[in-house]
Amino acid sequence: MLKISDLHKSYPIGDSSLHVLKGINLSVESGEMVAIMGSSGSGKSTLLNIIGILDEADSGVYILDGVEIKNLTEKKAAVYRNKFLGFIFQSFNLINYKNAIENVALPLYYQGLKRKERQKKALFHLGKVGLADWADHLPSELSGGQKQRVAIARALAANPKLLLADEPTGALDTQTSYEIMAFLQQLNDEGKTLLIVTHEEDIAAMCKRVVRLRDGVILEDKNVEQVRASQYV
Repeated sequence: MLKISDLHKSYPIGDSSLHVLKGINLSVESGEMVAIMGSSGSGKSTLLNIIGILDEADSGVYILDGVEIKNLTEKKAAVYRNKFLGFIFQSFNLINYKNAIENVALPLYYQGLKRKERQKKALFHLGKVGLADWADHLPSELSGGQKQRVAIARALAANPKLLLADEPTGALDTQTSYEIMAFLQQLNDEGKTLLIVTHEEDIAAMCKRVVRLRDGVILEDKNVEQVRASQYV
């Protein structure tokens, strides 16, 4: 599904540069649920941005679903993002003036689907996250947990190969966090591949594998006995 070899990334700072990723090697197989952990400055956000085709490495190899990701135009990068990836963010990133169904339908618009088909698929995915009855509600009328469910439905709408979640529970209380993780585990049970960036140990324990970064290198990469979130819901 995903293979990264000897990945390096630096950012210029004045006359010098900051070496953020220092030779990352990482493989993720289809159907895995992987937590990426690390303190602020460890490089986890930079790594996620490169995996998400939002940034490009300085050197190294990145292969996603058999396709090497390099030297992409912005247009091609957008096509690949839409084809391969679904994004879930800490801040939900919903469009405030669009209702739930319109937010979920957005990736399908970029895939060129006709309006009626977009609406049908969007409603299906809202139903999947238990929010079909909230289709006409604006984000301002939804709780934090409901907003994240809409964001998950939007991420699923284009049927991505890989779901990338950046601190998906960071803005939620503990109970709602576990409800969201129970749903993400259910998606993984159904075969979805998930990569979850988190700084919370209890959330990482709900994945099947934990990768720890420090100062731009992988410190630890191990399979863990998954804690099921449903027992806390």
